[in-house]
Amino acid sequence: MLTLIALGFAVPVALIAWVLARAAAAVPDEDRQYKDAPPLGFRLVWWPIQWISHYLEPLLTDRAQGALAARLRKAGLDYTIHPAQFVAARTVGALAVAALAAWGVHAIAPARPQLLLQALPAGALLGWLWPGLWLRDRLQARQRELLKTLPFFLDLVTLCVEAGLNLQGALVQAVAKGPPGVLNDDIQRVLRDIRAGKPRAEALRAMAQRLDEPVVGHFVTAVVQAESMGMNLGPVLRAQADQRRSERFLRAEKLAMEAPVKMLFPLLAFIFPCTFIVLFFPIAMKFMHSGL
Repeated sequence: MLTLIALGFAVPVALIAWVLARAAAAVPDEDRQYKDAPPLGFRLVWWPIQWISHYLEPLLTDRAQGALAARLRKAGLDYTIHPAQFVAARTVGALAVAALAAWGVHAIAPARPQLLLQALPAGALLGWLWPGLWLRDRLQARQRELLKTLPFFLDLVTLCVEAGLNLQGALVQAVAKGPPGVLNDDIQRVLRDIRAGKPRAEALRAMAQRLDEPVVGHFVTAVVQAESMGMNLGPVLRAQADQRRSERFLRAEKLAMEAPVKMLFPLLAFIFPCTFIVLFFPIAMKFMHSGL
């Protein structure tokens, strides 16, 4: 009897293991010779992500893949991961956090299955949302860095053009002398495209499409139109640099004016009650000791 029970458990487990091994062996190896390394969180669970993305990619619609690819491209991850791998990472995150929540509930309250049923979907939802929140924060950080460094790069390009260099030479000098960051990397990519034989206007338009920022689009449009009409690039670049710098100061003034409004809730909810407690506690103690 014990042998039959052991076989009854061992055969399904062995069959499941065989099916999983066949499914994992059917996943082809990804050629990442010309791709960047994934972020640290993706590298820790890269094999499950790759396996799940192989079977998940046919289920994603073209519209969903296009929208997610545009966000990954704007985040600088287009040569790092593709949309199916990002969705697979969200799936792995949901399973991992749900398992962690189940283990925590079982360790704290093993006799409460109702709490376990509540923790599983909550953990799965948190694990599913975490990669999306990470991508949103990355997009916002890149946008802030881009808007901060763009006027400085435009000043460098303007000085080089007014000193006698052409636009490509000015971009080379801006990359060499400018601070590292989002804009520096994208301008390097533009220069690589130009050296590979891509027309300069097309390479600049591709940069504007990757960054997907109106200020970069205005700069590229102005430069391409000035070159096509044979205009002097110096005044055009100078006007663009002055405009971007003015916009940066206006954004800083806007944030400074929003600060008092954002501080209102913390003041009312946390600081004022603590201040009142500190001020009125000695008075209340005196009244209590005086018998009033």
